[in-house]
Amino acid sequence: MNIKGLFQKQKMMRTVLMALIPLALMAVYLFGWRVVPLFFVVALAAVISEYLVMRTIQKEKTRVSEAALVSAALFTLTLPPQTPFWIAVVGIVFGIVFGKAAFGGFGRNIFNPALVGRCFIYIAFPTQMTMTWATPFGGLPGGFASWGVDAVTTATPIITYNSGGAAASYSDLLFGFVGGSLGETSALLLILVGAYLVYKKVASWQIMVSTVVSGGILASVLHYAGVMGAHGVALPPPLFTLLTGGFLFGAVLMATDPVSAPRSKTAQWIAGSLIGLITVVIRSFALFTEGMMFAILIVNALTPLIELQLKQRTAKAKKSPKEAAA
Repeated sequence: MNIKGLFQKQKMMRTVLMALIPLALMAVYLFGWRVVPLFFVVALAAVISEYLVMRTIQKEKTRVSEAALVSAALFTLTLPPQTPFWIAVVGIVFGIVFGKAAFGGFGRNIFNPALVGRCFIYIAFPTQMTMTWATPFGGLPGGFASWGVDAVTTATPIITYNSGGAAASYSDLLFGFVGGSLGETSALLLILVGAYLVYKKVASWQIMVSTVVSGGILASVLHYAGVMGAHGVALPPPLFTLLTGGFLFGAVLMATDPVSAPRSKTAQWIAGSLIGLITVVIRSFALFTEGMMFAILIVNALTPLIELQLKQRTAKAKKSPKEAAA
C-alpha cells in the first residue's frame, strides 16, 4: 500500500500538528520518553480505526484524513502521564469511530473526536484517569534522561486547592512545573501555541478570547463574592482558574476545532462564551474537578442550533425592510 496515497492531504491539519510539537517536547521534558511511544501507539490506532470504518462507507479509494493524526495528538496530550497504553487505544478508537466516522467521516462530525474519546475513558476508567498523577521532572535534563516518572502524587493543582491545600504558584502554572495531563501544564506555552495558530489563520481567536473572558468574569464574580464550591472551600481566584487544568488547552486547541466549532463570527463569540461559563459552573458546583471537556461537548451539541437561529434572524432582518417598503 502507498502510504502517501493513504492520507487525504490537509494543509491546515499539518499546521496544527506543527504547533503541537512544542507541547509534545514539553511533555517529554516533564514526564519522560514514555510519552513518545504513547503518541505513536495512539496515532496508529486512530489511523487503523478510521481506515477500517471508512472502508465500509467510501465507494472509491479509501483515504484517511490527516485530521485523524491531529485528533490522536490532541487526545494523547489530554491524558495523565501514566495512562496505560491499552486505555489510550480504547479511547482514541472510540473517539474516531463514534465521534467522527459514525457521522460520515471528516467534515460531518458535530463533536470533537478527541474529546469524545477522552470523555469515554474518563467515565469508563475513573481510577486511572483521575486518581493517579505523576510528579513532573525539574531542572536539566529533566525527563529527557528518563523513560518515565517514578514519583506519583494523587493531586493536581485543582485537587490540592479543593482539598484545602496551598494554591500552586503562578510561576509554576505558567511554566508547567505542576502535575496534570501531558499537554495542559504550561500556560505560557499554550498561549504561544494559540498565538501561532491565530497567526496562521487556522484557529478562531474569537472563540479563544470569549472562552477566557467569560470564564474569567464568572470566576471573578464567584470568588470575590465569597461563594463556597462543591468541595467545601472558597472558590479560587480567577487567574488560578484560567491557568489550571485544561482551561487554556481547551480554549486554544479543542474549542477551536475547525469542524465542530461554529463557522460564523457571531456564533463563535456565543459558543466561546458558553464554554467559559459552563466550565466554571461545572468546576465550581459539580464533583468533577474539570469542566472544560464537558463544556465543549455540550456546546458542540448546541452549535447547529445556534447557527440555525442566527441564520434565521439574519434572513428575517433582511426580509423585514422589504416587507415594510411594500
